[in-house]
Amino acid sequence: MNQPHTPAHPATPPSRRAVLQMGSLVLLLGTQQIARGATILAVRVWPAPEYSRVTIESDGALVAKQFFVTTPPRLAVDIEGIDLSPALRELVAKVKPDDPNIAGIRVGQNAPGVVRLVVDLKQAALPQVFTLPPVAAYQHRLVFDLYPAAPVDPLEALIAERLRDAPSADKPAPLAPIPTAATRPGAPAAAANPSAEHDPLGDLIAQRAQRPGPAPAPADVPPPAIAAAPTPAEPPRTGNRATTTQTDRIIIVALDPGHGGEDPGAIGPAGTREKDVVLRVAYLLRDRINATTVGGNPMRAFLTRDGDFFVPLGTRVQKARRVQADLFVSIHADAFTTPEARGASVFALSQGGASSTAARWLANKENQADLVGGINVQSKDQHVQRALLDMSTTAQINDSLKLGSVLLGEIGGMAKLHKPRVEQAGFAVLKAPDIPSVLVETAFISNPEEEKRLRSSAYQEQLADALMRGITRYFAKNPPLARSRSV
Repeated sequence: MNQPHTPAHPATPPSRRAVLQMGSLVLLLGTQQIARGATILAVRVWPAPEYSRVTIESDGALVAKQFFVTTPPRLAVDIEGIDLSPALRELVAKVKPDDPNIAGIRVGQNAPGVVRLVVDLKQAALPQVFTLPPVAAYQHRLVFDLYPAAPVDPLEALIAERLRDAPSADKPAPLAPIPTAATRPGAPAAAANPSAEHDPLGDLIAQRAQRPGPAPAPADVPPPAIAAAPTPAEPPRTGNRATTTQTDRIIIVALDPGHGGEDPGAIGPAGTREKDVVLRVAYLLRDRINATTVGGNPMRAFLTRDGDFFVPLGTRVQKARRVQADLFVSIHADAFTTPEARGASVFALSQGGASSTAARWLANKENQADLVGGINVQSKDQHVQRALLDMSTTAQINDSLKLGSVLLGEIGGMAKLHKPRVEQAGFAVLKAPDIPSVLVETAFISNPEEEKRLRSSAYQEQLADALMRGITRYFAKNPPLARSRSV
């Protein structure tokens, strides 16, 4: 027989005392969570002559206060809301003896919930401390960029490299000034505009070579006067080169290995990083350029980065202009969302729309390098860089298309092409207004077969050979103009 149903009594409401106790527990847990703060995920140090970077990556935003002491130079940073962890202690061992800027790093618990990090520097510095929001594979980053107070002058660095290659091990062989139109045998006694044929880089090299003893460090040499401002009678820097006369001087080719440092670029299925492959190709091409002459003119390569460190897009352009480069070749390894895409490509700048949807997609992706690599958006230099990137010219684009065409033809002789023509899009790194500039996608690193080739030393050599042939062909038909602009 069924028992009669007895309705359940409603639960007794908790007492006011119990409610207060539960609330205290919640508040206590919340306080512990806040005190715990962010968890340190990784620490990294990126040394380079131009600047050294320290990065602390965490799962939450870090709050830091910085203090700079000039004597001896050191940067102290108090990171609030965290305790000293094994990950932070790893920073001490990550500093290498040959770091150009950092002598060492010390970390300690300065106060409850406050970790103090002290970066001892080798020279006077202009530090920048800033945070970066999550992007790509990174979570929150706290970044210390340690710039030397006396920055590396790329033109002086190029001269120093040239002198290191001089024949004598004890003393560089004196270099005669580079002949100009006014000094070549049979030239008119007075040129209408002798500065148009002047090669300031050649003169600077000659001056350094003729000085006794070693070349001075960049900090001891005032910035050189590059050239006088052009007069209306001079030809434009780019444009109809066929009507200009060839100039006897050093030809400078700026090589721009993409990405670097915090920005690995595209990563292949087997883990190959774009930044590593393109740097190796740039090294090989540099060696070929430095051993080549065109029409009697010696060539010299300048790398916008010669190691594994990050260079902002605008800075790459500025460095090429600072050394008065005759060409700018940015080297990359393409990637797509599917592994089937394959083939090499060459791109030039477009002032209007992109030549294809794929070109627009790629330009947008490459232009995000600053977000991944990490730039200090509060830096005043960024305003200068953005202004520079709006100065592209039709003449520059026309010359870039000529350069891209010969490079594409040479690459097509040793590898499959993705498109049979030079494509165009709004790549920020191609916007030097006075330097023919192209971006070469050497292959699709996202394609397993092409990734394997990109890792091959033989394929890298073939790529460098093809690019060298294209550069030589370009200058044979488009002799470099005299350096006559101010930078």
